Amino acid sequence: MGGEIAVLFGGGLVAGAVNAIAGGGSLITFPLLVGLGLPGVAANVSNALSVAPGYAASAAGSRPDLVGQGARIRTMIPVAVAGTLCGSAVLLFTPRSVFDVVVPFLLLLAAMLMAFQDRLSRLAGRPGNSPGMFRLAVFLCGCYGGYFNAAMGVLLIAGLALVLDEPLRRISALKNVFAAVVGLTTVLLYSVFGPVNWAVVGVLAPATIIGGFAGARIARRLPSEALRWTIVVFATAVAVALFVT
Repeated sequence: MGGEIAVLFGGGLVAGAVNAIAGGGSLITFPLLVGLGLPGVAANVSNALSVAPGYAASAAGSRPDLVGQGARIRTMIPVAVAGTLCGSAVLLFTPRSVFDVVVPFLLLLAAMLMAFQDRLSRLAGRPGNSPGMFRLAVFLCGCYGGYFNAAMGVLLIAGLALVLDEPLRRISALKNVFAAVVGLTTVLLYSVFGPVNWAVVGVLAPATIIGGFAGARIARRLPSEALRWTIVVFATAVAVALFVT
């Protein structure tokens, strides 16, 4: 039992930092929970609640890069909540067997987004800062985050880089706010309706807070390329394992 707690806490520290730096930290904690024996939906719900405080800490640590983005944040919040509610409803009110089938494909999608993150960002050669496209990207990512939390930040960075004429560090800061909003929404929903393992949340959540705040503070200085490819390999391996089983 003590060993499992240590593994969970260490995984939470790493996941919180990864979420703040590059996104994709849930690709560490979700497979970890599955490996410890939690069913797929319970692992997903417990993971979402566990990483939510870390997202809030990351947003707090990203405040310098949020200067001048107040209007976007005010636009983002209701759209993100609406998308999250839609995705969460699909998760909670569809058969759990559907989730078990879909998860490997979502993990592969997340791995591909992580692998081609730079290339997708370069596609934003002439972004138009379109409010409509911004809302659409936020809504779709909210749907994804409400259904499956892992790699939500990577998906949002890839989407916003195509529609916003901003440096990636400012887009990443916006991602942290978005993730905090999605996290709060799922906390309220899953706490009432989801099969939460509160013992897991009690260990992971404090760890993601520490890791998230520390990760946001060092995000500007730490090269994330090796970390990004580690997550790609890890996510792909887990997806293949889930396909096999």
